[in-house]
Amino acid sequence: MNPIYLRAGVVFSILTSSLIGISVAAQAGAPLDPLADHPIHAQPFAATSPTGLSPEAIKAAYGFSTNPTAGTGQTIAIVAAYDSPNAEADLAVFNTALGLPECSTLNGCFTKVDQTGGTKYPRSDQGWALEISLDVQWAHAIAPGAKILLVEAKTAGFSNLMAAEDYASLHANYVSNSWGSSEFAGEAAYDSHFATPGVSYFVSSGDTGTPASYPSSSPNVISVGGTTLNFTGNVLASETGWAGSGGGCSKYEVASAIQQSFASFSQANCAGSRGTPDVALDADPMSGVSVYNSTRYRGQKGWWIVGGTSASAPMWAARAAISGAIVDAGYVYGSVINFRDITSGSNGLPTLVGYDLVTGRGSWLG
Repeated sequence: MNPIYLRAGVVFSILTSSLIGISVAAQAGAPLDPLADHPIHAQPFAATSPTGLSPEAIKAAYGFSTNPTAGTGQTIAIVAAYDSPNAEADLAVFNTALGLPECSTLNGCFTKVDQTGGTKYPRSDQGWALEISLDVQWAHAIAPGAKILLVEAKTAGFSNLMAAEDYASLHANYVSNSWGSSEFAGEAAYDSHFATPGVSYFVSSGDTGTPASYPSSSPNVISVGGTTLNFTGNVLASETGWAGSGGGCSKYEVASAIQQSFASFSQANCAGSRGTPDVALDADPMSGVSVYNSTRYRGQKGWWIVGGTSASAPMWAARAAISGAIVDAGYVYGSVINFRDITSGSNGLPTLVGYDLVTGRGSWLG
């Protein structure tokens, strides 16, 4: 059960789970300052060496580029809350262990700023620090030639996260957001923060199955759901919809004309509402990726196996950066991307041939 706190006529419903979905409702039905959480799942214990899927394994599963300069000329922004004090040092450990190019302040590849572009970093938070390590390391792993801009919001309140989003939008071509909240009346007022011309936005769809979450449900973003990679030995056998993949028909947002006109969107039965996710990629912690994190999480530090749509969103952003294209609804629902259609698995709703509310159009191949 969610604990309820009453304060000055405002009801705060705080989810105790570490999964996505903190909601805030104020009198008059509009949010005061919604709180976001990160959809991250780490297996229980840290190790002294990488034990999750490697960049090579992920690239082989999807046919992604293995060129160490892939993504050159592009900037990927990671928007998150609180500070990861060792983000750059942890990225260096990750790169050395997994044979990736350097990405540091010294060589101009890595930059960390607060939500206004300064260096007054917020306080650290163990859960968000692991989230940041995941996002930074895997954006770099997929697009090692791209620059990484980490923008840290002062808190997980939407007012601060949107300030960070605005800064990222002015300084990056691709923006990854591994955070969100339950949907709320008035959420569309925040959609303008994801509408800078020439910028592609990616948002985790959540890790609790249905219903849809925000800002994943904004029609201005690419909502990224989750899959499971199934291996026989070291050979990929199949990709299926992950049970935790967030998805559903939005309560408050209308589907874009592009999404509504997609041939198989009608089978989602959203009746003109925004459907999430649009796309998907590996997110199941059982086929999780290796992440190095030296900020203690659950009292431990070292190498973690991490999953969640927190993983799939930055990887999609990085793959988009390699394309160099504006990856928006028109791009995703067009004929440019070669999709693997995921037709088995469920998040409470079924996967289908074509569009579904578990994996959207599917995963990006090549």
